[in-house]
Amino acid sequence: MTARQQPFSAAVTGLGMVTAAGVGAKATWHSVTEDRVPGGVSRQDELADLPCDFMYTVRDLDPGAVLGVATQRLMDRFSQLAVIAAREAVADAGLEPETWDSSRIAVVIGSAHGGLPFYDQQHAAMTQRGARRVSPKLAPLTVVNGAASSVCMDLGVHGPSFGVATACSSGTVALGTAHQLLRAGVCDIAIAGGAESTVSRLLIASACQMKAVSTRREDPAAACRPFDAERDGFVVGEGAGLLVLERPEHARARGATVRAHVCGYGASSDAYAPVAPDPDGKGIERALRTAMADAEVTAGDVGYVNAHGTSTVVNDLVEATVLERVLGSHPLVTSTKAMTGHTLGAAGGIETALTVLALEHQLAPPTANLEVPDPRIPIEIVREQARPAAFHCAVKTSLGFGGHNAALVLTRG
Repeated sequence: MTARQQPFSAAVTGLGMVTAAGVGAKATWHSVTEDRVPGGVSRQDELADLPCDFMYTVRDLDPGAVLGVATQRLMDRFSQLAVIAAREAVADAGLEPETWDSSRIAVVIGSAHGGLPFYDQQHAAMTQRGARRVSPKLAPLTVVNGAASSVCMDLGVHGPSFGVATACSSGTVALGTAHQLLRAGVCDIAIAGGAESTVSRLLIASACQMKAVSTRREDPAAACRPFDAERDGFVVGEGAGLLVLERPEHARARGATVRAHVCGYGASSDAYAPVAPDPDGKGIERALRTAMADAEVTAGDVGYVNAHGTSTVVNDLVEATVLERVLGSHPLVTSTKAMTGHTLGAAGGIETALTVLALEHQLAPPTANLEVPDPRIPIEIVREQARPAAFHCAVKTSLGFGGHNAALVLTRG
């Protein structure tokens, strides 16, 4: 039997977000907690004539103006969003790349699809104009580790770096992996989370065929409605959410402000089906119980959950049933996806950052578009407006296609 690891809490010292709800952590948090109607969802020309012709996109952002046009051209959009989020997170942590020991920094970034839209573009170029029109940058721009690589190059990081690809749990798995690297002493600082941008006709057409996405075309802003009785599928979004995690002694030594702690991580596989979760929820339950044991917390300690809550009929019900089974009915539960869209591999990074802010502000964000709660849902979902509450411990759960489950336990800084 493997010896149990000693408890370890990674200090969260910086946050960076670029989402359809806002550019920057402060703007995203304000939108998620104050806005009643999602503002980042709109119809996309690339998706014309599909049953789902809309998605959540990042507004009011010119990557070329932020990164420089020459640098922008060396990255696919998901990598651009990651670099912008990483810069914010590092600045928020009070770190200066010019003076840190770059060999002791790790970068771990999750993405489900990498640069899929660029694949679409290059396939069209080859089909219409021949193989000579295919860009030599196809491979380096579209690989899933492109975001991690780009962040390393932008910030001058020389420690371990890699991409994580576990579908929609990628960002959460990336943060859990960073937690493990810090616990093992492999690095002192880790920049971790997720990034995704999939404005892809091919992908959305497949999701429509799968009946996974909402087809509420008459009112796209109301289409994503987690835990609602009338939910009919998720709505894809783009974005990035990155956190700076540090070994606690390293954060103390430099006098950093600790915003929260990541103190437990669990992951599991359903081994059940390519897209459907285990109907009994055994996989996500195992991940959640593992994370709680890792953090040495009980169900009574957990006061808030940022759920995966995709707005799909089966997933929401399975997840909610597991949350009640493990935690009881007392924690406040939120899904923030109606404001950001389902950002796939980026979701765990964005939603963990929002969980840190919920702990800081002692405020549970509302679940937008939740008008008629599904009567089968056995947990308390925050709706209509943000709810002030006192909680020291929070949980983030994620489920991914292929049965990849992950959970994090966080506590106040």
